[in-house]
Amino acid sequence: MVSVPTPAPAPPARPDPTPRRSLALAAIVGVVVVGVVLRLAVRSDLWLDEALTVNIARVPLGDLRAALRVDGAPPLYYVLLHVWMGWFGEGDAAVRALPALLGVLGMPLAYLAGRRIGGPDSTRAHRVGLIALVLMAASPYAIRYSSENRMYILVIDLVLLGYLVLHRVLDRPSVGRVAAVAAVTAALLYTNYWCLYLLAVVGLVLVVRAVRAPGSERAAARAAALGMVLGGIAFLPWVPTFLFQTAHTGTPWGVAIAPTTAFAYTVLDFGGSSYAEGWPLAILLFLVALLALFGRGRDARHIDLDLRTVPGARWEWGVGTAALGLGLTLAYVSGTAFQTRYSAMCFPLYLLAVAFGFLCFRDRRVQVGLLTIAVAIGFVSGVRNARTDRTQATQVAAAIRAEARPGDVVGYCPDQVGPDVSRLLPARLGLRQYAYPLLADPARIDWVDYAARNRRASPARYAQALLDRAAGHTVWFVWSGGYRTYGLQCERVIDELNRRRGARTTVVQPDPKVFEHMGLDRFAP
Repeated sequence: MVSVPTPAPAPPARPDPTPRRSLALAAIVGVVVVGVVLRLAVRSDLWLDEALTVNIARVPLGDLRAALRVDGAPPLYYVLLHVWMGWFGEGDAAVRALPALLGVLGMPLAYLAGRRIGGPDSTRAHRVGLIALVLMAASPYAIRYSSENRMYILVIDLVLLGYLVLHRVLDRPSVGRVAAVAAVTAALLYTNYWCLYLLAVVGLVLVVRAVRAPGSERAAARAAALGMVLGGIAFLPWVPTFLFQTAHTGTPWGVAIAPTTAFAYTVLDFGGSSYAEGWPLAILLFLVALLALFGRGRDARHIDLDLRTVPGARWEWGVGTAALGLGLTLAYVSGTAFQTRYSAMCFPLYLLAVAFGFLCFRDRRVQVGLLTIAVAIGFVSGVRNARTDRTQATQVAAAIRAEARPGDVVGYCPDQVGPDVSRLLPARLGLRQYAYPLLADPARIDWVDYAARNRRASPARYAQALLDRAAGHTVWFVWSGGYRTYGLQCERVIDELNRRRGARTTVVQPDPKVFEHMGLDRFAP
């Protein structure tokens, strides 16, 4: 009798991962699409900084240096905007399309940088890249500055690009890669001066590696450092303007704050600013970023902490934090004001650290769940950003257009309410417009020795000058209180106008709930 062996049972069929992957891909595409829409959906008119940027960018390129000399900014974004406006016009939607496009470009850059920090394992690198992509698409910080006509989203893109080209040089130096480092270095210097702090920290790290690293790594670090030096040399023609700006323009509109406070504001702004939903997102992202520095996923339910730091995002964390700390400390010591938008130069490194930190969650459900929460909160802040009026300029300009007559005079106090209102009053209206205290064109602001100039200003002389120019015509007075360096000067101008002419009518009341609030008074002939 022959025994026939019993066939071994077939292994259980593994579930087909294709539907799950398709669902994940659809979710990622959906997040990206919503992120793009929110970068384009802002309803507010341009506020001061945006309008001023347009007004400077419209000057001939040959006059740009002189225009920026009294403003305090480097030229690259203005050059790009000048060319852009030549193609697409100066309307709000047109000029905001440029930062929106840059914001969309930041998404694939975030993916590529995420892949880089994810390491040599292709599956892991791809996962980190996708997380970085999703975080960038849904980031309230990135959405805000992708919808604002300023240079900060360009800074974010350039830092991500610089991260990629720098690592390529460190992997295998070549002439082309060194040139790429030089180009990005120069572009950062010509975009925003706070990038100096990031470049200083990166340069110091490269110098240390060029001295202490083993042979091939030392040569690569020297090549990367050479690229940064060449980029710095390219910035030399602008240095005289930079030095003048540093000595005379500064930030007279604000006060310095302690570095620790500024750091807390920065982390909060990364989560969506002071809106209620910003707090949980800021805390979540900060804790995940800390895991990137100290955490190691052991299994689905456990994360080990290693306070000696583990390989991963420690360089990104360290460089970003050191650059921000350097900038905040120097700003505080020098009495320079700080705004969280200046931290754009370290935001990409923070985002990469957060993306890497998600790897500590070995349980895919936890990872996806926390990422979903981050995306949802980010989009809530993004929708709020799209729906929020940033200025009352639209309301004020509409009131003037409805009733003003050719020859009427429009005064602005302080001059900071002039750029965004005046651009909404076309020349065909025949209005004469004068900003306080210099009776200057309200389209631009001269920041040179601003505080000292304002201390010498005379509300009475300005009011009389307006009335002299308005003989037989209405004076429209656009004003806002509480601006630093002005005290109650704008209110005194109103008092002088009312005393000398009377017939004051309040047309628009300042709304303190609007970021850039302003009022409008009419003084009839």
